[in-house]
Amino acid sequence: MVLLVDPVIDTTTVMNIDLVVMVVSMAIKVITVMVAAAASIVAVIHLRIDLMAAAVVIEASLKAPPADLPVHKNFYRESPATSQRSQFEINQWLSTNSVTFRGPRISNPILQFTELIGLPDGIMHAIMKQGFTIPTVIQSQAWPLALLGRDVVGIAQTGSGKTLGYALPALVHVEGNSHRRKYGPSVLILAPTRELAQQIKEVVNLFRTRAVCVFGGASKGGQRREIDRVQPSIIIACPGRLIDFVEEGAIQLHNISYLVLDEADRMLDMGFEPQIRKIVDQVPKNRQTLMWSATWPKEVRKLAEDFLVDYVQVNIGSISLAANHNITQIIDVCEETEKLNKLYKLLSQVNANTRDNKTIIFAETKRKVDQLNQQMRSVGWYCSAIHGDKPQTERDWALN
Repeated sequence: MVLLVDPVIDTTTVMNIDLVVMVVSMAIKVITVMVAAAASIVAVIHLRIDLMAAAVVIEASLKAPPADLPVHKNFYRESPATSQRSQFEINQWLSTNSVTFRGPRISNPILQFTELIGLPDGIMHAIMKQGFTIPTVIQSQAWPLALLGRDVVGIAQTGSGKTLGYALPALVHVEGNSHRRKYGPSVLILAPTRELAQQIKEVVNLFRTRAVCVFGGASKGGQRREIDRVQPSIIIACPGRLIDFVEEGAIQLHNISYLVLDEADRMLDMGFEPQIRKIVDQVPKNRQTLMWSATWPKEVRKLAEDFLVDYVQVNIGSISLAANHNITQIIDVCEETEKLNKLYKLLSQVNANTRDNKTIIFAETKRKVDQLNQQMRSVGWYCSAIHGDKPQTERDWALN
């Protein structure tokens, strides 16, 4: 297309054209400003609506249960086999397993899973599915006390089955207080480390309940989204990260009626006492509290006196720090230059390169851990290194 223009145009015509162009340009600018202003007004309205909706959600989520809404704690039905067990048989079992007590009204131990009667079907089905044969010693004595709603202190070494000792009554507690579910989680389990918290979560997951695990060193946003998605009945947490979420309003503690302090002695050793007290101060007084520890120093004793009411203390073995007699310990005194060859010889003896035989080697520094890892891998050992300078994802990968 070709545009033909007459070259002879008078001055008036040109001025008129310029005027029209200027007026149109100004009109376009005015319209643009008006559209932008209108969009801003709409955005402000939407933002106000979003803020109002968020405020409504937060207000609803912070609603505490009514003061007269009951908390049920006693769910125990003693089976005839448990109640009819002779005192001689009970004393023999207590003596054989080095079980001692401190506190009033001691219940008879549950020695078989079939003695657990009146529990929700799903819980018993999950126990049977795992192929458990008989309860561990701490479970046998802690279950009847915890199911009665008593406060309990359990002193037992690691690996004694204490997690299920408090997790099973916790699950029964959740089911028995379903009328309070809309007010938030009812069970809080505190643990000193992320690794222990994750182990507890694995045990709780066997029962397909609504539980979340929160700890430091991992994405806070991801954990927050999981809390919103799951709407948990059970919170498993390390103290620091829990306080973060409580202060943000992502987790409320006003409905907690079953509180567990796991590895209380270790939490105190790690300096968590101020955080623990801050958390417990926000948990309702009308709760059931269980504390678990491998030792019974005066600091843990003070914590129990402050937090527990009319509690029963169950001791399995010694209450002082002692070596685990189920572990064979061998000390080999040698020169620094001999260590590596002795290590390789020992690993060969225990078939450490097979998947079923897992071995942990501790070193005194992070640098030594990395150095040893490289040396072992270079000669064909399957190994991975973990220490505090490595990200959580890498540590999880190494452990799994």
